[in-house]
Amino acid sequence: MTSFAPDSIVLNRKLPLWYQVSQSLRASILGRSPQDPLRLPTEERLAQHYGVSVLTMRQALKELEDEGLISRHRRRGTFIEPGVRRGAPVRLLGSVDAIVAQQSGMTAELLEHGRVPVPAGLAEYFPDLAEVTAYHRLRSDEKTGEPTNHAVNHVRPDLAALIDPDDLVRWPMTKVLRDVVRADISRITDTVEARLADPETARLLEVPLLSPILHYTGVTYDTEGRVLDVAVIHYRGDRFSFTVTLDA
Repeated sequence: MTSFAPDSIVLNRKLPLWYQVSQSLRASILGRSPQDPLRLPTEERLAQHYGVSVLTMRQALKELEDEGLISRHRRRGTFIEPGVRRGAPVRLLGSVDAIVAQQSGMTAELLEHGRVPVPAGLAEYFPDLAEVTAYHRLRSDEKTGEPTNHAVNHVRPDLAALIDPDDLVRWPMTKVLRDVVRADISRITDTVEARLADPETARLLEVPLLSPILHYTGVTYDTEGRVLDVAVIHYRGDRFSFTVTLDA
């Protein structure tokens, strides 16, 4: 039986390995195509794929099992749950793969994209640019079709020229920049705050005007300290929470 093939990652030895593996595998599962197999490789093969011990792999799989993404059956193997709920908490866990995982797993529609003047509120991030390429996407629950969040990515035009818009329907911008464009991402700085839905956000997310929303700003930097992308995402307050995990 053919097994599901997860993406590969480069592990950061300063962060818990099982956390990084679980979040990378989570992103692969939520970003899979409908025709992909549901059966996962064995623990041993997954451990070899990620370059970790079987014990670490087992801990990562337990995290996904507890979340309800996979089910494990004695002698049969481990399987992706086909009906898994796609609306997950906003969880920022300390790695780029965690950000990819957080952004994955919902149906995405590219509403529009094109060159725009740098918004006044983002001018500090792009001091050398007059314009950026803006990508507007609406993500929805795969089962119900209910809108869950609206994202606008502001990307440097030289990088945008390398992006196939079709890739943004399936994958998060962070994954496209890192794995397709091969941008040298060094860090992502995130800010989450509570706001009230303005008329346009309320319309897109199909919520009452002035409903509570989570306003997320993610700034992606390269190794030279240059800003590559500023993502502004509005999450429905009735569907998402915000969790940060700090290891002692």
